[in-house]
Amino acid sequence: MRAEAIDRVQLVFNLFDADGSGYLSAEDFELMAERVVQAASGSDTASKEAMQAAFRRYWATLALELDVNQDNKITFEEYSACVLSPERFEATIEDFAVSLAALGDPDGDGLIERPVFLALMTAIGFERANIEALFDAFGPNARDEITVAAWVQGIEDYYRADKAGIAGDRLVGQAGV
Repeated sequence: MRAEAIDRVQLVFNLFDADGSGYLSAEDFELMAERVVQAASGSDTASKEAMQAAFRRYWATLALELDVNQDNKITFEEYSACVLSPERFEATIEDFAVSLAALGDPDGDGLIERPVFLALMTAIGFERANIEALFDAFGPNARDEITVAAWVQGIEDYYRADKAGIAGDRLVGQAGV
């Protein structure tokens, strides 16, 4: 497994641990879903509900696939197994990626404006400078928009243990490094 993948997984684990308990639980995913949906002020109810459902599916998949001791808590050791077996999580990650990108495109034009992207990624907990670096890596157009497809692919790539030098690496550590 690539070191970059481990760094990305550690960061996401820390962000998903919304209550700071040191492990993931269903409550963490509910808290995160609530924060993200609140940040999507321009999105319709159906898109917000789809995002909440994606967070719940993400948790349900983790609990089913990784909760070795069945305590309804996922440790980092348990969570890091998802990068060792990405095929077990591809559908869940795809659903999550599509739902998050849909929140970023409330008008349905296939484009995500920087302020909307910043709001959603800030709600997840990423650092602003790193969010800006990620948005720039996706190659915004002259109106400072990126495509939904680029963001979906970027999210999916983020969870791939075999990927390095991807746009999502800008979310780990210092921006642009």
